[in-house]
Amino acid sequence: MGHLLDGKWTDQDVLATQTAGGLYVKQPSRFRNRVTADGSSAFPAEAGRYHLYAAVACPWAHRAVLFRVLKKLDGIVTLTDTGHVEGGQGWAFGPEGHVVPGIDRRVRFLHELYALSEPGCTARVTVPTLWDAQTRKVVNNESAEIIRMFNAAFVGIAPSTPDYCPEHLRAEIDATNATVLKGINNAINGCGYSSSQAAYDESFRILFDTLDALEGRLGRQRYLCGNVQTEADWRLFPNLIRFDPISYVGYKCNLRRIEDYPNLSNYLRDLYQTPGIAAVCDIDGMKRAVFSRLGPIGSNGIVPLGPAIDHTRPHDRGRFDRAA
Repeated sequence: MGHLLDGKWTDQDVLATQTAGGLYVKQPSRFRNRVTADGSSAFPAEAGRYHLYAAVACPWAHRAVLFRVLKKLDGIVTLTDTGHVEGGQGWAFGPEGHVVPGIDRRVRFLHELYALSEPGCTARVTVPTLWDAQTRKVVNNESAEIIRMFNAAFVGIAPSTPDYCPEHLRAEIDATNATVLKGINNAINGCGYSSSQAAYDESFRILFDTLDALEGRLGRQRYLCGNVQTEADWRLFPNLIRFDPISYVGYKCNLRRIEDYPNLSNYLRDLYQTPGIAAVCDIDGMKRAVFSRLGPIGSNGIVPLGPAIDHTRPHDRGRFDRAA
């Protein structure tokens, strides 16, 4: 996989991503600073100052892209997508490279920004990554924290939008996020990346136990934490939108599809039809990135043509509004 080691790229796998038993584990993020509305963090919320690096292939990065749309930050926080290239060094920019905001320097790989920000660092280079053009540093590369910043830090600068993490729901959102992290995000990766049958079997069981539980939960209410959209819904969404076209086959998550769950599939269409969301859900691009020879799972580069799923068809989630 490769990563930065003492500020230089290495193809060695020094930072372990599996336990001794073969179970996939996600390394903690390196950069954990915050953008704040009042500037108390030394990273004040300002229009045009911050730049988001993402990738169509990555569901973790997709969270941040979704919140950039939901919070109407597209004119405030700029965005660059990365990908993988033959013979590359992790997340890469196009053939022309990328001029780093705030620095008159063109780079080819995202890891170069990490080394500019913290010379000598050892870290996996991940998306999303949030860059500050003023201090010329990486602010944060933890998706859960970036979306919280996007939700709250730019209030008063960005147009008015809903609060996706209101205080009265915070405990329930946090508990739901923990369930989704273990039971969906990490379990899908566990199915795809674990190197032993026992580790795969464990991840597979956790995944479908969690999907079954969410199906039941969504039979009682429109969204995960009640009848309003919250952060919890948008943390789950990137894995749901990828599940049938990618995870079911590529990650061996093949007990049931999301289409086989009546509540989950209607819920997925409900979220997809939220204004602005379809435009940042390039499903064909996701498939090309994942199933390419350079993708995160072993593949011969053949991209599956199916499945045929119409996320624009009607959903039944409005029934909860009528019941209320």
